Amino acid sequence: MTELTASELARKLSAVLDRLEFGGEEIVILRNNHPIARIIPGSPYRTALEAMADLYRTISPAAAESWVRDSRVPGSIGDQSRDPWAT
Repeated sequence: MTELTASELARKLSAVLDRLEFGGEEIVILRNNHPIARIIPGSPYRTALEAMADLYRTISPAAAESWVRDSRVPGSIGDQSRDPWAT
């Protein structure tokens, strides 16, 4: 566990966030030599919703509408798939 003053945190925020994200470090923030906060790394895993959250930025509005429309029709997506183990 690393201890940083509030001033150090303000000066080195980007590096501290990297240590949290990539190093998995826990950071304790001190003010007047007194611990006031503890920052812990977030989950390294994302849900499907989180993973697809930026999808709207990468596809056209028409493609997005088509995808949503097709995804809401029961069986429409499954009709195009096949069983890979079927002979």
